[in-house]
Amino acid sequence: MDARFNLFDNELATRFAKRFANAGMVIHQSPLPKSTQELVSLRASQINGCGWCIDMHTKEAAAAGETSVRLNLVAAWRESTVFTGAEQAALALAEEGTRLADAHQGVSDETWAQVRKHYDDDQIAALVSLVALINAANRLAVIVHQRGGSYQPGMFAAAFD
Repeated sequence: MDARFNLFDNELATRFAKRFANAGMVIHQSPLPKSTQELVSLRASQINGCGWCIDMHTKEAAAAGETSVRLNLVAAWRESTVFTGAEQAALALAEEGTRLADAHQGVSDETWAQVRKHYDDDQIAALVSLVALINAANRLAVIVHQRGGSYQPGMFAAAFD
């Protein structure tokens, strides 16, 4: 299946993508650990079935030193021993924030309490913004059938320098 539409070849889409990337830079430059950012982005992308974003975040995480064991276990993080309590709280928030329609409450009070336990206000602001942003990115890529497999680390950032 080929992409339905090339978001990188359209002027309006490119202008939007630059602003979208700028929002991402705010999160990237936040005090939220980079490894947590990639794990959260990867987990939301797995849930949403976004091959492009799974490809991107797996490769970016690996390039930044993330281990293959942890990357391979993100989909089953609850059944794994390789994630910290803080990472588990972030992954739970990513899942509940991604699956809003699956639960009447959205993010549970239990998950929110764990997030508050492990992160300060700036990190929480970044984490909540990241969950919203990666879900939007997943929707953009899935709608146009942007396929995974060709991403190279640093490619997205280089496109908007």
